[in-house]
Amino acid sequence: MSDITPPSVARPSAATPLTILLCFIVALLEGMDIQSAGIAGPGIAAHFGLDKVQLGWVFSASILGLLPGAFGGGWLADRIGRKRVLTVAVVLFGLFSLLTTQSWNLDSLLLARFMTGLGLGAALPNLIALTSESAGNDRRATAVSLMYCGVPLGGALASLAGMFATPERWQLVFHLGGWAPLLVAPLLYRYLPESAAYQQQAADRRRPSIVQGLFRAGQAVPTLLLWLSCFFTLLVVYLLLNWLPSLLIGQGFSRPQAGSVQLLLNLGMTLGSLLAGVLLDRWRPALLVTLVYAGILVALAALGSLEGFAGMLLAGFAAGFFVLAAQLVLYALAPQFYPASVRATGVGSAVAVGRLGSIGGPLLAGQMLASGSGTAGLMSLAAPGVVVAAVGIILLLRHRPAPE
Repeated sequence: MSDITPPSVARPSAATPLTILLCFIVALLEGMDIQSAGIAGPGIAAHFGLDKVQLGWVFSASILGLLPGAFGGGWLADRIGRKRVLTVAVVLFGLFSLLTTQSWNLDSLLLARFMTGLGLGAALPNLIALTSESAGNDRRATAVSLMYCGVPLGGALASLAGMFATPERWQLVFHLGGWAPLLVAPLLYRYLPESAAYQQQAADRRRPSIVQGLFRAGQAVPTLLLWLSCFFTLLVVYLLLNWLPSLLIGQGFSRPQAGSVQLLLNLGMTLGSLLAGVLLDRWRPALLVTLVYAGILVALAALGSLEGFAGMLLAGFAAGFFVLAAQLVLYALAPQFYPASVRATGVGSAVAVGRLGSIGGPLLAGQMLASGSGTAGLMSLAAPGVVVAAVGIILLLRHRPAPE
């Protein structure tokens, strides 16, 4: 791991606050688009006459696009620059979010959601790489957390829009998530600083291949453990993001009540993202991981067993807090295992593998609900995956590169 940039070289630059701010704005927009389908789900189902299995495919279409988007976006960023790829990705997911509102049948809807996910996926590894590379080694997790808290905040904005949108006006959240990125893209092109770490290695024509970069001597085990934890963690995250509103309505809660729980879920995610990054830079990481994943298990049990509205609000907040803290820890750690020449590729590969879990979560939930399984059964099914993810990340920490 000798080519990992040591602290003496990796100093925060003067552009760090601007980089974090602009990446935070993009993360905010990404959070709006990622959760838009789940929030508009009841309206989409009514408009197109979809059953639960078909609605699960709608949820998973954008997530399916995230997988090649994340991997391809990271690979391209290591070759043509983080800023360029991020700007194009923002235009892509904004444009196809708007085109979602013009869908005329299930096939066109699935295509629009897939292309939206392609742009969303390409954006995320670049957001992580840019913010991580702009900060010093002792503040990288904090920088990533400040950026990434924009994702749940964007989800909260989408939840607010969903509370004011009737099923007949399901297009509202997609208009909001489409026009805003198209307005922000020119600002990125004009003001976002390119990563200094990328610029330093861009002149080197001897870039390692993907296999060499991710599986070279001493790196294969960390890469595989990172993939394992990302897969199971994101399975739980996207199960909650996509199905929670429909589950709550199915349990007898009103649409405003379901929107309130979803809003608390996103606010919990915001706080979890912020605190996890700060604590990761200061606490023993293994202790933090143990507490976070134990919290996920407790929150899932509460969502599956509580019946009162007040208790469900608290459970939604706790679930959001812990699942996003877990995801943030993974995203903050990922850049530390790769040199600048393959950093975006490494982060993108972890995000892409995590998206496989994101795809499986909503589809599995749709199949279980269609077969008559209740919310409690669905939440208990996610518990073993949480345990596997926790074990994977604790083992991963043993391979964490020590600062030179």
